Amino acid sequence: MERGYADCPDMTQLTKKLAKLYGADLTVDARPMGCNHNLCVSVTGIKDAFALEGETLTAEYTKIALGAAFHPYFVDGCFDPQAVSIEKQMLKKGLEDEINDKRIYCLHQANREFFGDSPAGVRQEGYLEEVDGLTPAMLTDAYRQMLRTANIELLVLGCDAAQTAAIRDALLAELTCIDRAPLPLVENMAMPTIAPVHKTENYDMVQAKLCMLFTLGQPMQPQQLAAVRLAMALYGGSVTSRLFLNVRERDHLCYYCSSSFQSFTGSMAVNSGVEHADAARAEQAILKELADLCTGPITDEEFEDCRRGLLSGMNGVEDSLGGIESWYYIEVLRAGANSAAPIQSPEQARNALRAVTKDEVRDILRRLTLSVSYLLTKEDTAHAAE
Repeated sequence: MERGYADCPDMTQLTKKLAKLYGADLTVDARPMGCNHNLCVSVTGIKDAFALEGETLTAEYTKIALGAAFHPYFVDGCFDPQAVSIEKQMLKKGLEDEINDKRIYCLHQANREFFGDSPAGVRQEGYLEEVDGLTPAMLTDAYRQMLRTANIELLVLGCDAAQTAAIRDALLAELTCIDRAPLPLVENMAMPTIAPVHKTENYDMVQAKLCMLFTLGQPMQPQQLAAVRLAMALYGGSVTSRLFLNVRERDHLCYYCSSSFQSFTGSMAVNSGVEHADAARAEQAILKELADLCTGPITDEEFEDCRRGLLSGMNGVEDSLGGIESWYYIEVLRAGANSAAPIQSPEQARNALRAVTKDEVRDILRRLTLSVSYLLTKEDTAHAAE
């Protein structure tokens, strides 16, 4: 879809067209969020007011975005076989090369073990073994199903009311030509609590990679989001976190160690690079820091340091259109995946963060249990924490 569309089918022609629009940019990308998989078509460019010859740039941006989304270039009713072949080669090469980035590979392998057959585990890029079997007809069928069943959201930034209304009307006109039957978004989910599973793969590598995945055991609720953000900052999401200060800096057990949370799946990932001989000790230390936060003291200084760090980052959300778009894109998806979730403005989210207490943070952390520990190492040894 990013290579061109019916009115501009040639990639070189499209590149020239965007260049003439003062370097506008067309992007088509996939963004999986839990069990929902999202396709985003966007065009970015300068405002009409800055056009040197008074061109109506916004109208041109709209034509390109809607053309890419609703009028792809077809050959005999299907995506262009030549374009499909080229994209398959590029995708296959990317998936084959993934093994060279052991950090990403370890996370993907851990996710496959963690999610199993759940739709939440389906990768954005797909799987290497499936690429060769893809055909233009299959892709076209999937595209037409998407047009019919997908929820479609429109985000417009940097335009005035009249321009926004024109873009909305153009989109609605496209939708009237489609037999629409949108399916509801899949709500937030969480993998059940299980006994920890330890997996090891052996490679000739300088640095071992350890990925640990935890589950809340139940879907995250909207009112827990602020506490989750602060919990991650305290545990492993900032330079003042326990994992950074203790496991990395004090104990010297890893080259890097950080945590992140996926609200759509109620899961936390801890990624670290370690010496091969230190993998088991690192896992024990990571679990100990979580236990200490759950049962031990949290000083006012570290708590407020983490809060201030998060607030500082959130203060910059509205500094760019890209930041605003990313923020509300996620908020719209959260609202669609949970009927009780309101769409929060950055200021509302900051106020919620200011109100979080230590007890609320502990409540989140106590719910997290280890499900999968995945290790890439050159040594064929068990790494279960003792």
